[in-house]
Amino acid sequence: MKFIDIATIDVKSGKGGKGHVSFRREKFVPLGGPDGGNGGRGGDVIFRGDVHINTLLDFRYQRIFNAEDGNPGDKSRCTGRDGKDMIIKVPMGTEIHDAKTNELIADITPENPEFCIAIGGKGGRGNWEFRSSINQAPHNADPGLPGEEKTVTLELKVLADIGIVGFPNVGKSTLISVISAAKPKIADYHFTTLVPNLGMVRLGDTMSFTVADIPGLIEGAHEGKGLGIQFLRHVERSKALVFLLDAHSEDPKKDYEVLSNELKLYNTDIANKKRIICISRADTLDEEGRKKIEKLRFSRKKPLIISSVTRENIDVLQWLMWDSLKEE
Repeated sequence: MKFIDIATIDVKSGKGGKGHVSFRREKFVPLGGPDGGNGGRGGDVIFRGDVHINTLLDFRYQRIFNAEDGNPGDKSRCTGRDGKDMIIKVPMGTEIHDAKTNELIADITPENPEFCIAIGGKGGRGNWEFRSSINQAPHNADPGLPGEEKTVTLELKVLADIGIVGFPNVGKSTLISVISAAKPKIADYHFTTLVPNLGMVRLGDTMSFTVADIPGLIEGAHEGKGLGIQFLRHVERSKALVFLLDAHSEDPKKDYEVLSNELKLYNTDIANKKRIICISRADTLDEEGRKKIEKLRFSRKKPLIISSVTRENIDVLQWLMWDSLKEE
C-alpha cells in the first residue's frame, strides 16, 4: 500500500435553499394568504478522524468535496429539506492547514476527532415570514445564502508515544516487530522502510503504548537528502525518542550527533524530548567488540546494548520506554 501524508483539497459547504412564494387557495378562505415556506439549510463539510485509516492516499484521486445544497421551501409553509453534510474521513493525527497561508486550522486527534471546516448556507425565508399588518400579501422571498469554499492542505503526523529513529538498516523495523504485533517489511538494504510503521506495545494486563518506526534518516535529511523531511514530521508528536545505533558503526557517537543535529535543524522542540540511546545488533558482537561498546558514553550515560534477535535487554528497553512516558 502506498503511503501519502500530504494532500491539498477543495471543500465547499451546501448553499441554502431559496424561500418559496405562494398563497393559500382554500374554499372557505376567499382572500387566502401567504404560505410560502423557508428553504432548507445547506450541508456542512466535516472532517472526522477514523482509526482504521492510516494514509491520505484517497485524496490523491478525489480532491473536490461538496456538501449538498438545501432544498427550496414549498407551499403550505413547508420548509425545504436540509442538505446532507459531507463527512470527510481522515487518519487520526491529520492537521488541516489553510492552503494559502499555511495557518493551522484544526488538528484531528482522539481528543478532538471531528471538526466542521465549512458551515452550510442558511435557507432563505419564504413569503410567510414577510407577512405584516401593512403587507398582508407579500410576494417576496429570500434566496438561500451561499456555502463556504476553502482550499486546505492535509498533513498527516503519526500519533505515537515513542519514536524510533536511526540510520537506514540499523534494525528499527526488526525491533518494532519484536516489541509489538507490527509486521513491517524487513530486508538487508537501505530504505527498506518507506512508510512509518505503528505498533502497540503491551506490558502486563493494563499497560500499553504506541511506537513508530520512522524511516531511516541520513545526514542532510532536513535539506531533503535521502528520504528528506518526508517523514521527519512524524517524530514531532512522540513524547520520547529511542535512538538506535549500529554496534558495527565506525563511530556510534558521531552517528548519534548527526541524528540529533538533523532533528534539531528540522524542529528545535524535538531536542527537548526524552531520549533512550540503544546500541543494536549485540548478537553479532565478539568479546572485544562488546567491551568497546560498553565503554561508550553519551552525555555521561551508558547506552543500552540490545539484540532483537536474542531479545537481549528488550524487556529492559520496554520498561524504559514506559518510564519515559510516566514522567510526562
